[in-house]
Amino acid sequence: MSADTDFIFFSQTICPYCVRASRTLEANGLTFTEVNLDHYDGMRREIVMETGHRTVPVVFDIRGEAPIFVGGSDHLIDYL
Repeated sequence: MSADTDFIFFSQTICPYCVRASRTLEANGLTFTEVNLDHYDGMRREIVMETGHRTVPVVFDIRGEAPIFVGGSDHLIDYL
């Protein structure tokens, strides 16, 4: 994760809502790092335990001092 990244989101390979999230961030001129959960065993379970959010994408705003849990793609659109 780069210090110059505005958002981080966790995705999976076949996920239209993940595509929607990345397009929303791009359309708003925001940078992001995408982490595909298909490549990290057990990480999805950890994210669900931490956030309670069971679907992907799982989006965080990391522009401030502490990460802010945004939610999924619908939450991201409302957030922006």
